[in-house]
Amino acid sequence: MTNESFDRRAGDGQFGLHDQSVLKRENAYTGKYLVLLDCQEEERGMQALHSQAGIAAAEPVRGAEAENAVRVFDAPDRSALFPELGVAVIDVAPDQREALMTAAQEEPSVIAAEPERLVYISTITDRSREVKGYYPTYRSDEDVLERHTTAAMAVSLGPAWDETAHTWGLQAVRANHTHLTGQGVRVAVLDTGVDTEHPDLSARIAGTASFVPGQSVQDGNGHGTHCAGTAAGPAEPQHQPRYGIAPGAEILTGKVLSNQGSGSDGQILAGIAWALSQGARVISMSLGAPVSPGQLFSPVFESLAKRVVTAGTLIVAAAGNDGGPVNHPANCPSVLAVAAVGRALDVAPFSCRGQGLLGAEVNIAAPGVEVRSAWPMPQLYNTISGTSMATPHIAGIVALLAEAAPDATAAELKKRLLSGAYRLAQAPASVGAGLGQAP
Repeated sequence: MTNESFDRRAGDGQFGLHDQSVLKRENAYTGKYLVLLDCQEEERGMQALHSQAGIAAAEPVRGAEAENAVRVFDAPDRSALFPELGVAVIDVAPDQREALMTAAQEEPSVIAAEPERLVYISTITDRSREVKGYYPTYRSDEDVLERHTTAAMAVSLGPAWDETAHTWGLQAVRANHTHLTGQGVRVAVLDTGVDTEHPDLSARIAGTASFVPGQSVQDGNGHGTHCAGTAAGPAEPQHQPRYGIAPGAEILTGKVLSNQGSGSDGQILAGIAWALSQGARVISMSLGAPVSPGQLFSPVFESLAKRVVTAGTLIVAAAGNDGGPVNHPANCPSVLAVAAVGRALDVAPFSCRGQGLLGAEVNIAAPGVEVRSAWPMPQLYNTISGTSMATPHIAGIVALLAEAAPDATAAELKKRLLSGAYRLAQAPASVGAGLGQAP
């Protein structure tokens, strides 16, 4: 049986039954399935899956119940239902999969079903050496760019910026010229956790939760601390230059990726549910999984993202670092895909490009080459690269917009973000609306 995803709204041209076997990679899927339910008939949908496919009951996990989600994730044969999202992560035996898909097609209260993916903090492919696998680890700027020509690197690095007081990225998005700070706004960073004792960040952290079994929210990787710092680091860090876009915003840290930099769709869902329960106006996700050219976006994540936007929260996600199509889940139409630019404001060589398919486009760009931000102690700071670094720049800008317009809907915040972008010379397929700008 091939890996497939089903959505009953195939007639609208957005979704449908599509074969994902071309995307199969070793360890690309967890073996569990994501099931999107009608929010008004969740119980009916789960009962139908039980009676028709033998699917065991799923344990309800509400957004504020982080410890319950971890307990479910720690047991490979258990399933979780996130009532506020209308999504279940269910354990499915190989001989149940065909019955599951059949039930999903026949039961009106089951909207979509698809295999659960593994996701990573960075997914870099080495096309120049024809390596077909994906690297489930974060790579430094030197690692990412070593496959490109010296000329391409020079363009990406660009001219010198005076970073005595502010990082070049902060200057590029003009956060040093706004009176806004993100005061009263909560930014959720779903990543590898955060250094809760970091002298620049400890006072900024309003809430933490880990959805990784056996690991606390403490960041044993560095990636999550770096992203949190870029989004909402302080106006006066312990050591200059300033690097945080929204220094008045509060940080919500959801650990959805392990210290090794990997996680699952289900852990992301748990993090999103938690972030909503904590009042986040923007959710920053510097993570993803690779997709093949022409592959459709996830029906489950797209419908989920729509529900999140309706609830008043924007999701921004990294476009990806493999230079190919925009990664999952950033390729969903209702998720803002963020590309990376270098110091010359040219798109970084590694940044993923849009495909010309619905949802597979880049929406906006931000600084993502040689970005300095916080890092777990004792190092305190680090300079790294990737669309992972670009994404929290945009999350911070959304926090500033939310402070300026506290009653704005998520759709209105998105419109203001994109309309305020600085137009770049590169094609929209590479940089979307342009370079994000602080209001």
